Amino acid sequence: MILILTSPFNMEHRIETLTKKKLIGKRMKMTFANNKTVDLWRSFMPGLKEIQNNIGTDLYSVQIYPPLFFDNFNPHTQFEKWATIEVTDFNMVPDKMETFNLINGLYAVFLYKGVASMAAKTFSYILTDWLPNSEYNLDNRPHFEILGKRYKNEDPESEEEIWIPIKLIKTEYNSIQNKTGQES
Repeated sequence: MILILTSPFNMEHRIETLTKKKLIGKRMKMTFANNKTVDLWRSFMPGLKEIQNNIGTDLYSVQIYPPLFFDNFNPHTQFEKWATIEVTDFNMVPDKMETFNLINGLYAVFLYKGVASMAAKTFSYILTDWLPNSEYNLDNRPHFEILGKRYKNEDPESEEEIWIPIKLIKTEYNSIQNKTGQES
């Protein structure tokens, strides 16, 4: 199911159910205060050509945050970040690469346009403005960005998709609708 929405932040976004994806790549532990994203991608990109069973050319930047990471945000709290590409299977994993199963689930997907170094404002808007005013809560699953053919890192014309794991807020109305399959 895909639902297209608009936001006051002038960002296109949609609600989408992700199907499970198999990824191959590299991972690194880091914090926002000691961000090692550039190092991670520099270590991954030379080995990308060794991955023979990739699906397309989109790259996935995946973050795994500890539970309640954003409830009491601290830029020194450690999380894990992956630089990956989607593959058909895990039969051929290059040396120094690892496998990752990105599980299915509901996501809010935002199209970000602009330089990568300014994306923090977008994440802040999503987590502190859009999410609290939506009918969703943050879910404890991986966050990720898809870096497709329009991604150009620090180019102002660069585009990437930001995927935020969400779950529908349980309300009495939702419970009644789910039980009857229709509005009451």
